[in-house]
Amino acid sequence: CLTFGALISPTDPIAVLGILRNAGAPKDLELRIVGESLFNDGVAVVVFTLLLGAASGQEALTLSNASMLFLQEAGGGILLGLVVGGLAYGLMRSIDAYRIEVLISLAVVLGGYALALRLQFSGPLAMVAAGLLIGNKARESAISDTTRQYLDAFWELIDEIVNTLLFVLIGLEVLLIPFEAGYFWVGLGVLIVLLAVRLVTIGVPVMLLRERLGFRRGAVRILTWGGLRGGISVALALSLPDGENRDVLLTVTYLIVMFSILVQGLSIGRVVKRLLSET
Repeated sequence: CLTFGALISPTDPIAVLGILRNAGAPKDLELRIVGESLFNDGVAVVVFTLLLGAASGQEALTLSNASMLFLQEAGGGILLGLVVGGLAYGLMRSIDAYRIEVLISLAVVLGGYALALRLQFSGPLAMVAAGLLIGNKARESAISDTTRQYLDAFWELIDEIVNTLLFVLIGLEVLLIPFEAGYFWVGLGVLIVLLAVRLVTIGVPVMLLRERLGFRRGAVRILTWGGLRGGISVALALSLPDGENRDVLLTVTYLIVMFSILVQGLSIGRVVKRLLSET
């Protein structure tokens, strides 16, 4: 149950961002959805790895083991990302050639992620740290407007291609997973709990930090309903080892992802427009 909770917790903002933009959602709300998802994904992968090792008998689930693994995966990943991002920033600052700078960003992703896996650090958190450093520091003082345009266009295209391939693979996998009627009711119950928990975990911090961070009215509803589950949850579910619980966990994950995309994703635009009209 804890392993399933870890794999279903990451949110996927890519599917909802286009809808938010078409609905005229404020830029600060888009940034909060993306920012939450980035750190959510990295931490969830680390927690999933820890719990899966305990569930399969590979690791003892003790406080000391959990703390050391989390420190190694999360702390090491963030530190590595800052180092790799800092090197890339220095290289970008020393030249002014958009082709080379785009290749540097590609090398950060491919080389940095491979190095993180080799060192048994969290690859997602390493790339989040590197991306934040390059995306903020480098954009301010290390790259030109021309490079910025090419860099954004390149990674937007890569993002679209990879997500398209991912959802094609998800569709093909649906044909192979076993399905029983009882799984539907399990998925429905988990979905209700999932939305309720997200409402609480989003609502409490927003209410406490509304004035300090300037959260808009209706932000809780948008962040709750816009927390779509997507590719990362499916990828983690597919990585589960064979066993008597794998089929039900995989099927329930697919049901929740399909509901997120088809129901939440197609209705979040109307939710945003309604809240904006009220304010």
